[in-house]
Amino acid sequence: MVNTLSLLGEWGAAACLPAALVAVIAYFCGCFNGAVIVSKYILRDDVRTHGSGNAGLTNFFRTFGGPLTFVVILTDVLKAVVAVLAGVWLTGQLMRITSGDAAASAAVLAKYWAGTFCLLGHMFPCFFQFRGGKGILSGGAIALMLDWRVALVVWGGWLILTALTRWVSLGSVWAGASFPFATWFVYRDWVLLVLALVCGGLIVWKHRGNIQRILSGTESKLTFHKKDGNAPKS
Repeated sequence: MVNTLSLLGEWGAAACLPAALVAVIAYFCGCFNGAVIVSKYILRDDVRTHGSGNAGLTNFFRTFGGPLTFVVILTDVLKAVVAVLAGVWLTGQLMRITSGDAAASAAVLAKYWAGTFCLLGHMFPCFFQFRGGKGILSGGAIALMLDWRVALVVWGGWLILTALTRWVSLGSVWAGASFPFATWFVYRDWVLLVLALVCGGLIVWKHRGNIQRILSGTESKLTFHKKDGNAPKS
């Protein structure tokens, strides 16, 4: 059973340096925003000047479409994978964990900790004037690396709501809002719940404009053709 409070109590101040190192590495991994990199440096047309102005997959796909969309997906997924794996490896190496139960708890904590800072980097990248995406693709990749039950709740709800309504944003709000509940259901751990609340809360907050447009009936729906730069916000 995961018990991160007990683990942190045992580590004490010794955990500060590894935690800071993992946070910095994960944040800078998150800063590599696929939509901005591809649009600004390959297409020479910053995605943040189109549509909703969001540096995310949905706005990129609606604005540009094409095979480079897969490069955006690959970038945002890989950076989350690298951040989480690096967090787990560094925690194990620096804290020299030998106990099986302690190692399991440390691995889960490291995943949530690294995932949180990767998401912060994605949303507020220092490389791109702190104007990033809304965290769904990277957050979804992080959820997949945490636990299949967490991923099932987050991604399952996203798929169902998006398919039924064609509002990607509604599925995304579900993903953010359900993440803390799924975390508590699986782990029953207060530290992990706090980290999940930060991640989920940021995702929902990033979609506050979408929520307003859903309520007013003006939110754009998912289509599989490219829109021009003057398309409605999404």
